[in-house]
Amino acid sequence: MPNINKANRQVCDVDIRSLDRKPVLFFETANTTTQALTGESVYATAKGVKRIAFANPIEGTITIEAQVYPFELYSLISGGVIETDAAYPERATVKADADGSLKVPDNAMPGSVFVYKAGDFAGAEIEGTFADNKFTAANAEDIKTGLDYEVGYVVTKASGVKRITINNSKLPKAYYITMDTVEKDDNEVLTPYKMIFYKAQPQRNFSLSQSSAGDPASITMTFDLLEDKDGNFAEFVELSDEAE
Repeated sequence: MPNINKANRQVCDVDIRSLDRKPVLFFETANTTTQALTGESVYATAKGVKRIAFANPIEGTITIEAQVYPFELYSLISGGVIETDAAYPERATVKADADGSLKVPDNAMPGSVFVYKAGDFAGAEIEGTFADNKFTAANAEDIKTGLDYEVGYVVTKASGVKRITINNSKLPKAYYITMDTVEKDDNEVLTPYKMIFYKAQPQRNFSLSQSSAGDPASITMTFDLLEDKDGNFAEFVELSDEAE
Protein backbone atom coordinates (compact mmCIF):
# COMPACT_ATOMS: atom_id res chain seq x y z
CA MET A 1 0.00 0.00 0.00
CA PRO A 2 1.56 3.33 -1.04
CA ASN A 3 2.23 6.03 1.53
CA ILE A 4 -0.21 8.92 1.08
CA ASN A 5 0.03 12.28 2.80
CA LYS A 6 -2.96 13.12 4.98
CA ALA A 7 -4.13 16.01 7.13
CA ASN A 8 -6.57 16.35 10.00
CA ARG A 9 -9.02 19.07 10.96
CA GLN A 10 -11.75 17.12 12.71
CA VAL A 11 -12.28 16.94 16.47
CA CYS A 12 -12.59 13.44 17.87
CA ASP A 13 -15.72 11.63 18.96
CA VAL A 14 -15.02 10.14 22.37
CA ASP A 15 -15.92 6.57 23.34
CA ILE A 16 -15.29 5.93 27.05
CA ARG A 17 -15.49 2.39 28.40
CA SER A 18 -14.59 0.49 31.53
CA LEU A 19 -11.36 -1.48 31.46
CA ASP A 20 -13.38 -4.60 30.61
CA ARG A 21 -14.72 -2.70 27.55
CA LYS A 22 -18.26 -2.10 28.85
CA PRO A 23 -19.61 1.21 27.42
CA VAL A 24 -19.70 4.06 29.94
CA LEU A 25 -20.19 7.22 27.87
CA PHE A 26 -20.09 8.25 24.22
CA PHE A 27 -20.28 11.83 23.06
CA GLU A 28 -19.56 13.64 19.83
CA THR A 29 -19.83 17.28 20.88
CA ALA A 30 -16.31 18.14 22.06
CA ASN A 31 -14.75 21.31 20.64
CA THR A 32 -11.16 20.16 21.04
CA THR A 33 -9.52 16.85 21.84
CA THR A 34 -5.79 16.76 22.57
CA GLN A 35 -3.31 13.92 22.96
CA ALA A 36 0.14 14.60 24.42
CA LEU A 37 2.78 11.88 24.74
CA THR A 38 6.22 12.36 26.25
CA GLY A 39 9.18 10.01 26.44
CA GLU A 40 12.19 11.79 27.83
CA SER A 41 15.62 10.26 27.99
CA VAL A 42 18.50 10.57 30.43
CA TYR A 43 22.09 10.42 29.26
CA ALA A 44 25.45 9.17 30.39
CA THR A 45 28.10 11.68 29.45
CA ALA A 46 31.76 11.47 28.64
CA LYS A 47 33.76 14.62 29.33
CA GLY A 48 30.46 16.49 29.61
CA VAL A 49 29.13 15.29 26.22
CA LYS A 50 26.05 13.07 25.92
CA ARG A 51 27.22 9.61 24.92
CA ILE A 52 24.69 6.91 25.89
CA ALA A 53 20.92 7.39 26.12
CA PHE A 54 18.49 5.65 28.45
CA ALA A 55 14.80 6.09 27.57
CA ASN A 56 12.31 6.72 30.36
CA PRO A 57 8.84 5.15 30.07
CA ILE A 58 6.35 6.93 27.82
CA GLU A 59 3.88 9.15 29.67
CA GLY A 60 1.01 11.24 28.44
CA THR A 61 -2.35 12.91 28.83
CA ILE A 62 -5.51 13.33 26.81
CA THR A 63 -7.69 16.40 27.18
CA ILE A 64 -11.31 17.00 26.22
CA GLU A 65 -12.84 20.49 26.05
CA ALA A 66 -16.57 20.85 25.44
CA GLN A 67 -19.37 23.37 25.73
CA VAL A 68 -22.11 20.87 24.90
CA TYR A 69 -21.81 17.64 26.87
CA PRO A 70 -23.85 15.11 28.86
CA PHE A 71 -24.35 15.51 32.60
CA GLU A 72 -22.78 12.07 33.02
CA LEU A 73 -19.38 13.49 32.10
CA TYR A 74 -19.07 14.85 35.64
CA SER A 75 -19.41 11.34 37.05
CA LEU A 76 -16.03 10.30 35.63
CA ILE A 77 -14.20 12.06 38.46
CA SER A 78 -16.30 10.36 41.13
CA GLY A 79 -16.07 6.73 40.13
CA GLY A 80 -18.87 6.87 37.56
CA VAL A 81 -21.61 6.72 40.20
CA ILE A 82 -24.88 8.55 39.46
CA GLU A 83 -27.50 8.63 42.21
CA THR A 84 -31.24 9.05 41.58
CA ASP A 85 -32.18 10.96 44.73
CA ALA A 86 -31.29 14.45 45.93
CA ALA A 87 -31.87 17.15 48.55
CA TYR A 88 -31.35 20.82 47.73
CA PRO A 89 -32.45 24.27 49.01
CA GLU A 90 -35.31 26.20 47.43
CA ARG A 91 -36.93 29.59 47.94
CA ALA A 92 -40.59 30.26 47.19
CA THR A 93 -43.07 33.11 47.53
CA VAL A 94 -46.31 31.80 49.00
CA LYS A 95 -49.63 33.65 49.40
CA ALA A 96 -51.42 32.87 52.65
CA ASP A 97 -54.92 31.44 52.16
CA ALA A 98 -55.72 31.50 55.86
CA ASP A 99 -54.73 33.53 58.90
CA GLY A 100 -51.89 32.01 60.91
CA SER A 101 -50.71 29.38 58.40
CA LEU A 102 -49.12 28.76 54.99
CA LYS A 103 -49.20 25.85 52.60
CA VAL A 104 -45.57 24.94 51.86
CA PRO A 105 -44.60 23.40 48.47
CA ASP A 106 -44.44 19.61 48.27
CA ASN A 107 -41.37 17.58 49.27
CA ALA A 108 -40.13 20.09 51.86
CA MET A 109 -37.86 18.41 54.39
CA PRO A 110 -39.07 18.59 58.02
CA GLY A 111 -36.86 20.90 60.05
CA SER A 112 -35.78 22.88 56.98
CA VAL A 113 -38.71 25.33 56.64
CA PHE A 114 -38.13 29.02 57.47
CA VAL A 115 -40.72 31.75 56.82
CA TYR A 116 -40.24 35.52 56.41
CA LYS A 117 -42.32 38.49 55.37
CA ALA A 118 -42.16 39.38 51.66
CA GLY A 119 -38.99 41.32 50.90
CA ASP A 120 -37.28 40.22 54.13
CA PHE A 121 -35.87 36.81 53.16
CA ALA A 122 -33.23 35.70 55.72
CA GLY A 123 -34.29 38.64 57.92
CA ALA A 124 -36.71 38.45 60.87
CA GLU A 125 -37.93 34.85 61.03
CA ILE A 126 -41.58 34.08 61.71
CA GLU A 127 -41.61 31.41 64.39
CA GLY A 128 -43.82 28.36 63.98
CA THR A 129 -44.10 24.65 63.32
CA PHE A 130 -44.21 22.60 60.12
CA ALA A 131 -46.12 19.37 59.47
CA ASP A 132 -48.00 17.81 56.53
CA ASN A 133 -46.88 20.56 54.10
CA LYS A 134 -48.35 23.23 56.36
CA PHE A 135 -46.52 25.91 58.34
CA THR A 136 -48.38 27.16 61.40
CA ALA A 137 -47.22 30.40 62.98
CA ALA A 138 -46.62 30.44 66.73
CA ASN A 139 -48.40 33.79 66.74
CA ALA A 140 -51.38 33.68 64.36
CA GLU A 141 -51.12 37.45 63.89
CA ASP A 142 -47.82 36.98 62.04
CA ILE A 143 -49.51 35.53 58.93
CA LYS A 144 -52.46 37.26 57.28
CA THR A 145 -54.73 35.94 54.55
CA GLY A 146 -53.88 37.27 51.10
CA LEU A 147 -50.36 38.47 51.94
CA ASP A 148 -47.19 37.06 50.39
CA TYR A 149 -44.48 35.39 52.45
CA GLU A 150 -41.03 34.11 51.49
CA VAL A 151 -40.24 30.52 52.43
CA GLY A 152 -36.82 28.89 52.50
CA TYR A 153 -36.75 25.11 52.66
CA VAL A 154 -34.92 21.99 51.49
CA VAL A 155 -36.53 19.81 48.82
CA THR A 156 -36.09 16.03 48.90
CA LYS A 157 -36.63 13.93 45.78
CA ALA A 158 -36.42 10.16 45.40
CA SER A 159 -36.87 10.13 41.61
CA GLY A 160 -36.68 12.37 38.56
CA VAL A 161 -33.17 13.62 39.38
CA LYS A 162 -29.54 12.71 38.75
CA ARG A 163 -26.95 13.41 41.43
CA ILE A 164 -23.17 13.13 41.34
CA THR A 165 -21.34 13.41 44.65
CA ILE A 166 -17.77 14.67 44.62
CA ASN A 167 -15.84 13.80 47.76
CA ASN A 168 -12.55 12.25 48.77
CA SER A 169 -14.06 8.83 49.45
CA LYS A 170 -15.13 8.36 45.83
CA LEU A 171 -12.02 8.00 43.73
CA PRO A 172 -12.12 8.10 39.93
CA LYS A 173 -11.79 4.88 37.98
CA ALA A 174 -9.50 4.35 35.02
CA TYR A 175 -11.12 3.96 31.60
CA TYR A 176 -10.41 2.50 28.16
CA ILE A 177 -10.86 5.44 25.78
CA THR A 178 -11.09 5.52 22.00
CA MET A 179 -10.98 8.82 20.08
CA ASP A 180 -12.37 8.69 16.54
CA THR A 181 -11.56 11.21 13.83
CA VAL A 182 -10.98 11.30 10.04
CA GLU A 183 -8.02 12.31 7.90
CA LYS A 184 -8.16 13.83 4.43
CA ASP A 185 -5.58 13.17 1.72
CA ASP A 186 -4.47 15.00 -1.43
CA ASN A 187 -7.17 13.21 -3.42
CA GLU A 188 -10.00 14.41 -1.10
CA VAL A 189 -10.39 10.90 0.33
CA LEU A 190 -11.49 10.69 3.97
CA THR A 191 -10.03 7.89 6.06
CA PRO A 192 -11.29 7.01 9.58
CA TYR A 193 -8.61 7.14 12.23
CA LYS A 194 -8.73 5.86 15.82
CA MET A 195 -6.55 6.57 18.83
CA ILE A 196 -6.91 3.97 21.55
CA PHE A 197 -5.73 4.52 25.12
CA TYR A 198 -5.77 1.39 27.22
CA LYS A 199 -5.87 2.97 30.66
CA ALA A 200 -6.82 6.62 31.14
CA GLN A 201 -7.18 7.98 34.68
CA PRO A 202 -9.29 11.16 35.06
CA GLN A 203 -7.60 13.99 36.89
CA ARG A 204 -9.74 15.35 39.71
CA ASN A 205 -9.11 19.01 38.96
CA PHE A 206 -11.46 20.84 36.61
CA SER A 207 -13.05 24.27 36.53
CA LEU A 208 -16.51 25.57 35.67
CA SER A 209 -17.74 29.09 35.08
CA GLN A 210 -21.08 30.60 34.17
CA SER A 211 -21.74 34.04 32.73
CA SER A 212 -24.67 35.94 31.26
CA ALA A 213 -22.41 37.45 28.59
CA GLY A 214 -19.60 36.29 26.33
CA ASP A 215 -18.92 32.69 25.32
CA PRO A 216 -20.98 29.78 26.63
CA ALA A 217 -19.59 27.88 29.61
CA SER A 218 -17.14 25.08 28.87
CA ILE A 219 -15.56 22.20 30.74
CA THR A 220 -12.07 20.81 30.27
CA MET A 221 -11.27 17.32 31.51
CA THR A 222 -7.79 15.77 31.47
CA PHE A 223 -6.85 12.10 31.76
CA ASP A 224 -3.44 10.75 32.71
CA LEU A 225 -2.34 7.84 30.51
CA LEU A 226 -1.14 4.64 32.17
CA GLU A 227 -0.09 1.17 31.12
CA ASP A 228 -2.68 -1.56 31.55
CA LYS A 229 -1.91 -4.87 33.27
CA ASP A 230 -0.57 -6.29 30.00
CA GLY A 231 1.78 -3.39 29.33
CA ASN A 232 -0.44 -1.79 26.66
CA PHE A 233 -0.33 1.99 26.48
CA ALA A 234 -1.78 3.40 23.24
CA GLU A 235 -2.54 2.45 19.65
CA PHE A 236 -3.17 4.47 16.50
CA VAL A 237 -5.35 2.73 13.93
CA GLU A 238 -6.07 3.86 10.35
CA LEU A 239 -9.08 2.18 8.75
CA SER A 240 -7.97 2.31 5.14
CA ASP A 241 -10.64 -0.17 4.02
CA GLU A 242 -13.32 2.30 5.17
CA ALA A 243 -11.93 5.28 3.26
CA GLU A 244 -14.40 7.17 1.08
